[in-house]
Amino acid sequence: MGIKRPSLFRRLMLGFGGVIVAVSLLGMAYVVYEAKATQRSRTASENRAHTRVILSQLALLADRPDELLRAARFIEDVRGEMFRELDYHSRVRLRVWKGARLVYNSMPALPDRLPEAGGGELRGAYGWVRSVERDAASGVVVERSHEVDDEWMLSLTGINFLMSSTVFSLPLLLLPAWLIVGIGLRPLRSIADAIEQRSVSDLTALPESKYRELAPLVDAINRLMTRLSQRLEREHEFLTDAAHELKTPLAAIQINAHLLLSPAVADNPRRGAEAGVGLREGVARATHMVHQLLALERALAERDDRAMPEAELGAFVRDRLAAAAPLAVQRGIEIEFQSESECVLPMHRESMAALLDNLISNAVKYSPEEGTVSVRLAPSAGGCRLTIADQGPGIDPLLHGKVFERFYRIPGQEQSGSGLGLAIAERAAARNDAAITLAAGEDGRGLRAMVDFSMPVRS
Repeated sequence: MGIKRPSLFRRLMLGFGGVIVAVSLLGMAYVVYEAKATQRSRTASENRAHTRVILSQLALLADRPDELLRAARFIEDVRGEMFRELDYHSRVRLRVWKGARLVYNSMPALPDRLPEAGGGELRGAYGWVRSVERDAASGVVVERSHEVDDEWMLSLTGINFLMSSTVFSLPLLLLPAWLIVGIGLRPLRSIADAIEQRSVSDLTALPESKYRELAPLVDAINRLMTRLSQRLEREHEFLTDAAHELKTPLAAIQINAHLLLSPAVADNPRRGAEAGVGLREGVARATHMVHQLLALERALAERDDRAMPEAELGAFVRDRLAAAAPLAVQRGIEIEFQSESECVLPMHRESMAALLDNLISNAVKYSPEEGTVSVRLAPSAGGCRLTIADQGPGIDPLLHGKVFERFYRIPGQEQSGSGLGLAIAERAAARNDAAITLAAGEDGRGLRAMVDFSMPVRS
């Protein structure tokens, strides 16, 4: 059973639905808050107005305590009858004082101190609003406390209205959204169809999208197509070069192997020895060619975007000089190394080894026997410079750019080689953000290969 993949369409629809539900919930919360605030404010205003009306009536009877009491009771009886006729169950407490003496208390069962509106509960009521008015001339004080209720009923009414409107409007809102999202995703499906219909060998760029949101996707696919095309081209060139360059050593191997197996060699030991030497040289040349071709392919590989680890260049150069020591000893070459400063930089170790090995081996190979190869590491503007100088025949300045081409060999060159060493070195240097320049030796003799490295900016 396959794993169910997430759907972008479903994600967008859930987002639309979530926004609608969130807006509805905010609307409900606002209705509840507004209902409670409005009810409290309205009840408080009405209670204050009733208190003032009652005070204006009772103040006229301040000198007649009995009539003051009967008037207060009459007012409450009229209010109670009116509430019953209107089926209004909110409670009201009326208390009247004459001076410091309590004349009337309509609900003595309630505590003297009632909770304020928005405060504590009392028999399920939300709270009470209290208004006290005083007539200074007569000394009559009227306190009217009104229970705030029906708030929740009003809130539920608003919530029910919003819930019903949301439930009925949700399909009407999601259906257009479903159509809009479906139409909006068509350009994405058209890109997928265009890629699906292509042949395996078709790596041409996709047409630019007229939609701004799809442009990054199309650009990324086109960049990938370009990299794949370049890689396939490199692989094709690699196979072509390998086939072409290996023909000569393989032909030599075949000829010498045939000679070694021929009956004529049995009667001619000298000819057999020459064929054996030719066979070994052909194998060595073919092996060296394969190694150089593989090194060139690695140097041409795409650069990794990840940060390269830092290393000290001087220590790395010493390691590569030690690796080249057997070849130098074989030819009696003395290698001198001078490091004037520490050079710490990001380094791709494999390509850096290919860079140094090719430059050092070339210097050793082309220097005369018992000669000297000088290696110097010194600071330069914005980085450091590695100079490898030999005492060989040098290179004509007009050919300094030509020798970096693959398989190019200087006419009349006596030393054997594949013509790939400097091509590998140049690409390996670029892999490490470095550049190679060639110049004549300081005394006009030999060749200097200078590699300039950029140092990272320290914050």
